Amino acid sequence: MNPIFADLPTTVFEVMSRLARETGAINLGQGFPDSPGPEDVRRAAAEAVMTGWNQYPPMMGMPELRQAVATHYAHHQGVTLDPEREVMITSGATEALAGALMAIIEPGDEVVLFQPLYDAYLPLVLRAGGVPRFVRLQPPHWRFTEAMLAEAFSPKTKAVLFNNPLNPAGVVYSAEDLALLARFCVRHDAVAICDEVWEHVVFDGLRHSTMLNAPGMRERTIKIGSAGKIFSLTGWKVGFVCAAPEILRVLAKAHQFLTFTTPPNLQAAVAYGLGKDDAYFTGMRADLQRSRDHFAAGLAERGFAVLPSAGTYFLNVDIAPLGETDDVAFCERLVRQHGVAAIPVSAFYAQDAIRSAVRFCFAKGDAVLDGALGRLDGVARKAA
Repeated sequence: MNPIFADLPTTVFEVMSRLARETGAINLGQGFPDSPGPEDVRRAAAEAVMTGWNQYPPMMGMPELRQAVATHYAHHQGVTLDPEREVMITSGATEALAGALMAIIEPGDEVVLFQPLYDAYLPLVLRAGGVPRFVRLQPPHWRFTEAMLAEAFSPKTKAVLFNNPLNPAGVVYSAEDLALLARFCVRHDAVAICDEVWEHVVFDGLRHSTMLNAPGMRERTIKIGSAGKIFSLTGWKVGFVCAAPEILRVLAKAHQFLTFTTPPNLQAAVAYGLGKDDAYFTGMRADLQRSRDHFAAGLAERGFAVLPSAGTYFLNVDIAPLGETDDVAFCERLVRQHGVAAIPVSAFYAQDAIRSAVRFCFAKGDAVLDGALGRLDGVARKAA
C-alpha cells in the first residue's frame, strides 16, 4: 500500500464524530449546517432529474453552469472570465484541489502551505511529489508577515496553497494580505492554488477578495469555489475551477482522469442558484452571523475566551486561560463528560501545532446551539 495513505492515522474528525454517536453528544465538530438548503435550488435539482439530461454531461461541465459561474463572479467579485476557456466544473472542491496539484506539481517541487490547514492538503501535496514548506499561523489573529513568507518561499517554490477565508481560524484575508502574498508568487514564479470555498460565508460587512484580482496574479491563480458552501448543500459536491486558459487546459486533463464529470441535475440546479438575486446571499450571511453571535455570546457568558470569527461556519475558543495545555484531551473530556463534540485545532497542523484552541461549528439551529450551551454550563469554571 502507498504509505502516504496507508500510514495516515484515523482523523480526529472521525474520532469525535464516532464518540458523539456513541455517547449521544451534540456534534458541533462536523462542519455542515442543520438547514436543508434553499428549497428552490433543491427543487431545480429534482426537476432536472425528471425532465432533464441524465447521461454524461460534457467533461468540462454543462455550458449553462460554466456561464453561470462566469456571470456570478463578474457580479460578485469583479472578475471577467471566459466560460469556455477559463471555467471548469468538478465533483467538489477537494477533487479540484487534487487535480490542480497533480497538474502543477512535479516531484521535488516545493509547495507553501499555511497552518492550520484543511486535512486533505498535505497528503495530496505529498502524493503529487511535492515538498511542503509551512507557514505557521497563530491565534488570535492568524496573520502572516513578510518575514514568514520569506522563510517559506525558495527558488524551488512551485505553488502556494492558500485558503481564504481560512478554516478553522475564521479569518478573512484582506486585499492587502493578498497583495503581499502575490508579490512572493510573482517573485518566485509560483502558482497560487486558492481554496476560496468560503467566499460567500463572510460576516460583519466584509467582502471576500479573490487572488485573481491581486497584482500580477490573473495568469498564475487557480481559483476554486464550492456550491456546497454557497448553498449549504455540502453533500452535492459541485466545485468550480477558474484559471487562465494555459493553466486550465492542463487542469482539465487531470480532471478527465479523476471524476471526468459531475451529476447533470446538480449542475443545472447550481446554475439556477448562482443566478439568485443578492438578497439570498445577504440573507444567508445574516442568518449565519446571527447564529455566530448567539453562540459566541453564550460561550462568553459561560467563561470561555471566544476568538474572533469573520467567516466560515466555525469559531474557536482559547482554552489556555482555563489552564488547559492539550486541546485533544480537552475535547475528549468535553464529549465524554459533557456531551458536546468539538474539534481540537491542533488537528489542522502538520508540525509545531497550536494546542490552545478548540473549534465549534455554529451553523446549527438555536435549539441545537442552546442545548450545547446548556451542557457547557460550568465547564470553563471547573477547568479554571
